[in-house]
Amino acid sequence: MPNDRNNAQPRQPAAEIGHVQRRAVGELLRVSPIADDLAARFSHAGFSLALVGGSVRDALLGRLGNDLDFTTDARPEDVLRIVRPWADAVWDVGIAFGTVGCRKSAPDETGQGTHKGYQLEITTYRSEAYDRSSRKPEVVYGDSLEEDLRRRDFTVNAMAVALPQKEFVDPHNGLADLAHRVLRTPGTPEESFSDDPLRMMRAARFAAQLDFSVAEPVRTAMTDMADRIDIVSAERVRDELNKLLLSDQPRKGITLLVETGLAERVLPEVPALRLERDEHHRHKDVYEHSLTVLEQAIALEGDERDLVLRLAALLHDIGKPRTRRFEKDGRVSFHHHEVVGAKMTKQRLSSLKYPSEIIKDVSRLVELHLRFHGYGTGEWTDSAVRRYVRDAGPLLDRLHKLTRSDCTTRNKRKALALSRAYDSLEERIERLKDQEELDAIRPDLNGNEIMRILDIGPGPEIGRAYRHLLELRLEHGPLEHENAVAALKEWWAAQQR
Repeated sequence: MPNDRNNAQPRQPAAEIGHVQRRAVGELLRVSPIADDLAARFSHAGFSLALVGGSVRDALLGRLGNDLDFTTDARPEDVLRIVRPWADAVWDVGIAFGTVGCRKSAPDETGQGTHKGYQLEITTYRSEAYDRSSRKPEVVYGDSLEEDLRRRDFTVNAMAVALPQKEFVDPHNGLADLAHRVLRTPGTPEESFSDDPLRMMRAARFAAQLDFSVAEPVRTAMTDMADRIDIVSAERVRDELNKLLLSDQPRKGITLLVETGLAERVLPEVPALRLERDEHHRHKDVYEHSLTVLEQAIALEGDERDLVLRLAALLHDIGKPRTRRFEKDGRVSFHHHEVVGAKMTKQRLSSLKYPSEIIKDVSRLVELHLRFHGYGTGEWTDSAVRRYVRDAGPLLDRLHKLTRSDCTTRNKRKALALSRAYDSLEERIERLKDQEELDAIRPDLNGNEIMRILDIGPGPEIGRAYRHLLELRLEHGPLEHENAVAALKEWWAAQQR
């Protein structure tokens, strides 16, 4: 039975719940042709089928997409037998966990003959639990929809619509919790998090994604059981962290991870940013600053959510705790924190099994995030601007956004001056791009030309000559062909002395 303390809640007015249900009806009618067709096939084979979990929750919130989750008493091999003749494509990568995936196209609402695709996941009733030493859940199949709903993470995900009769099933008061925007667990939170410790991170993710609060017993269990996250694989933790960071309000989820101690286990560099203040050594709250930079970077993203930019914004100052020094004049310094932070970023993202390209890009942005501050009064030479663009490479647009986001001063005059300085830098970059094809900075002679002019074959000398010409290109801009040849011969003659 559900825990009374965990599920205690004020009664929701019937009118409000009725409104939520009516909103869901329209969403469910939209997917009804696909859902009813599939349900009929399961029924004909002697099995039950229900729309479940996030699909029901999102339908009630009026945000149901084309990814649909179903649950059934059919075993995975039976599910495969039913869907293979029906679906456009079928995959069984999750079959070890009782899940079969498929894609099915259907006419859109206009009835004009165009089609849209639905991604379906059909999972056998199940329960799963970790033992203390395992990183993988043990899957045990269940026999009833009610049992399956009880093993789900939160009450708002423990609702179902039995098909084809469209019967709403809500044994754990998930509808009321949805209306109150609160996260509770179907049983006790301790039982739920023991079954799958990753659910503690999901609580933070849903808080950020849905703007929900977390019931106090759930928060308490997250705090008391934070060390249980250690048995979850790095890949599952990473995937959950990505969903949190790509949500509408990642600050809310990160704050919950930090306050419950979970961040200490999965991303310890972030809570370490909470540097203490004292009356003699006052400085910014680096933790709050980093969260504000993240929010400001999100505001500059545009239409696409950018995981690389968001990771860089959150982690850009993680080198500060290790480099903090109290100077004799009372100031606090963090010399070279960007270099230290880049190394720490690489180590942390590697431990979380991020792809190498993301690790490289995020750590490079962390390393470069202070470079602009050398621009100061805008007295950079064209050579310095070229090097800035060369060093940023394809990350230049993200570096622009990260650098602008890194200004969190409340001093309006200082903020305006920084903004104008960066405007000036961007304008100079654009002017040089127009003049010099700055996006593809390379020497004025390529490797084949170098070998022909110097009359030498492939070898390390070609690389050294190429780098010398690249430095000339950065320092002086494009050279006429004759001047580039002369500069190469002059350099080569000096090498022979």
